[in-house]
Amino acid sequence: MDSTHKRVVVIGGGITGLTTAYRLTQAAQERGLPLEVVLLEASGRLGGTIATHHQHELLMEQGPDCFLSAKPWGVRLCEELGLGDELISTTTQYRQSFIVRGGRLVPVPQGFYLMAPGSWRSLLTTPVFSWHGKLRMALDLVVPRRTATEDESLAQFVTRRLGREALERMAQPMVGGIYTADPQYLSMQATMPQFVAMEQQHGSLIRAMLHKQRDTRAAAPGTSGARYGLFVSFRQGMQTLVETLTEHLPAETVRLHTPVRRLQRVPATERWLVHLDQQLALEADAVCLSIPAPQAGQLLHDVDNALATALQGIPYASSAIVNLVCTRDQVAHSLNGMGFVVPAIEKRALIACSFSSVKFAGRAPQDRVLLRAFVGGALQQEQLAYSDADIQRAVTDDLRQLLGLTGAPLAMRITRHLEAMPQYHVGHLDHVAHIEALLAHYPGLGLAGNAYHGVGIPDCIHSADTAAQTLLAYLATVPVA
Repeated sequence: MDSTHKRVVVIGGGITGLTTAYRLTQAAQERGLPLEVVLLEASGRLGGTIATHHQHELLMEQGPDCFLSAKPWGVRLCEELGLGDELISTTTQYRQSFIVRGGRLVPVPQGFYLMAPGSWRSLLTTPVFSWHGKLRMALDLVVPRRTATEDESLAQFVTRRLGREALERMAQPMVGGIYTADPQYLSMQATMPQFVAMEQQHGSLIRAMLHKQRDTRAAAPGTSGARYGLFVSFRQGMQTLVETLTEHLPAETVRLHTPVRRLQRVPATERWLVHLDQQLALEADAVCLSIPAPQAGQLLHDVDNALATALQGIPYASSAIVNLVCTRDQVAHSLNGMGFVVPAIEKRALIACSFSSVKFAGRAPQDRVLLRAFVGGALQQEQLAYSDADIQRAVTDDLRQLLGLTGAPLAMRITRHLEAMPQYHVGHLDHVAHIEALLAHYPGLGLAGNAYHGVGIPDCIHSADTAAQTLLAYLATVPVA
């Protein structure tokens, strides 16, 4: 390394690592800093779980297909990169979704917000719940608010306020599905703090939702249901963001096929040695780990065993996405929505399915249907042990029963995401606070990614922004060698 420059090594080339490297490079260029940024990626491609496959006129997302614009960090980065005009919202024709009940698709009741009803009429008329389940949900109006302050699980929270049926028929597939999580362990404070706040402020989720619905109708008369317009993607797919970030990095920044074996801190200089497989170690003034927490922990065992153990204590779940193509006349269902979720008690291979050719424009020709089916997650990890052919067969069988699919699909493409989704278990925020307290002893070391303060793409971008700013502040105190 040139002795007149400082070096930061970013480990991991997913959206978090790319954003971190971009922010560091941008700061160096704007401020005239003598900073070299090196991004190391073990695989042969960038983007992590984000991957878009183009096949003729089809656009298949093999990872996330959109992100939430309500969290500003994603849209802000896109606009900064000149991608504002490439962003598209979900189509406006069918802004509803379905939930499976008794082997058939039932619309999610209007006014429902993930787990809580916001309309008495929709609650009373929906076939999603039995009358016993509806009456139990109504008791939320008289169940006293919780006075304890410690974290509790999604299952504990929903069962306490709305009953078991609300958990099994709505909260588990809707909320647990976002995190591919087991509701018995999913932390409310880390994932759904707004519902905790609703209970504390209004004493009832239903009362809070009715209040929210009145405010929404006053601000925008005639609106109801989910706010699908908050989800955005790119005209040419999510890979657009990966490619654009890569284009903004100097060519020498990225090193593919470069797995890291371990990190070593040199106490005398407070610098780092990044040990690589079959290559000389890289010396660095600072390092940012933008990889899954267990992998980060594995690299840090020689640095701080307590920090490494804490990072490896964050569990992960695996899942798979199956893109399926067929002709429109092969599907009996009207596809008048964005997709459906499947409660675990339905005992299906599927946990969810998006109607991709309906959800976003330009994903498939008019006479084709493109579906994205999801399997696995924390409740069905055994699905990932099956072969691709077995998974595709199970998915097809479920779609025959649920959507009236006939004949053989024109094409199917499966993508496995192994140990890709961190599980925010009860006590997650305290666990992360403990990790951050240990990390504070190493000011030249950064952690970023979806394992800590949010799993979505905007959360990852925000995590990268924060890590980059922290490392830049540290580097400002380090003299050039």
